[in-house]
Amino acid sequence: METITRVGVDLAKNVMQIHAVDGMEHVVVRKAVRREHFLSWFANLQPCLVAMEACSAAHYWARRLRALGHQVRLLPPQFVAPYRKGGAQTKNDAQDAEAVCEAAGRPNMRFVPVKSPAQQSVLVLHRMRTGFVEERTALVNRLRGLLGEFGVFLPQGINQLRKHLVEHIEDGNNELNGQARQALMRGWAQWQTLDDEISWLDRQIGDHAKHDSQAQRCMELCGVGTVTASAAVATIVDAAQFKNGRQMAAWLGLVPKQNSSDGKQRLGRITRQGNDYLRTLLFQGARSAVLTAPRRNDRLSRWIVQLQARVGYSRTRVAVANKHARVLWAVLARGERFDPSHAPARHGGAASA
Repeated sequence: METITRVGVDLAKNVMQIHAVDGMEHVVVRKAVRREHFLSWFANLQPCLVAMEACSAAHYWARRLRALGHQVRLLPPQFVAPYRKGGAQTKNDAQDAEAVCEAAGRPNMRFVPVKSPAQQSVLVLHRMRTGFVEERTALVNRLRGLLGEFGVFLPQGINQLRKHLVEHIEDGNNELNGQARQALMRGWAQWQTLDDEISWLDRQIGDHAKHDSQAQRCMELCGVGTVTASAAVATIVDAAQFKNGRQMAAWLGLVPKQNSSDGKQRLGRITRQGNDYLRTLLFQGARSAVLTAPRRNDRLSRWIVQLQARVGYSRTRVAVANKHARVLWAVLARGERFDPSHAPARHGGAASA
């Protein structure tokens, strides 16, 4: 076998597709390997570059391959798709592996840092919490809708429903019969169980944020609490991978879409690409920062107040989320502490202007 320099892998549950090339970009190996033989195949290979899409189990396999001495690169799936022959109409595992191998050889390709087991463990807490919150929201909407079928209409808001649900279920003046009341009370018991699970996960996430120095620095930013700080530290992995804060904001989908041509810039809505969960948390934190900005007198808060007066609440919230992403980059990449009165340095003509 000729010397393999780069391997593209299409991961799957049971069968992995491998596409390997040599230094002259000639195809050396194109084959499928079952999961139980995957690591042994690479153990008999000289150390080389192994590329995979950042998908399910990719970080686990990346850690195992690194332990064998290989250099591993994880690629965002959207960066691999343009290199697939035939486009989206002719997709199969062999073409996916070839596209991964080709994309990994591009000199300006961007990669996803490999997460450690500790970072993935923290993200397990966040994903379980998100799942429980979604289940609770669905259950609350179901209970409200079922009660409405019997003419029992409750005020909007989860806290209002939590406060008045049981008394309306037990009210003998409505049309509910015994079986319906029992079913709704079981729904109420399930709601309480979900509340307990979410509270436990909140405490675990809070403990992580409390004992992590990077998360502690992130929480100095107004609008960034324990959940956002913990998620940022576990998700971003290495903020130094971004050249500046704007790159990280773009990675989170907090910059405008561009449709520019012929020297004319046309900017639209934000891209909403990247990590949905972390972007949602930043928007929630931005809402808090915008609402409380009039009560503070630091430079950042004055900017928020002035911006809201000029462009309105919704655009201000987007701008603040973008600003928070940039500040988090400085905190995580440079190890700096947040200073709400910090004024960015100006250079050249901007300073004299």
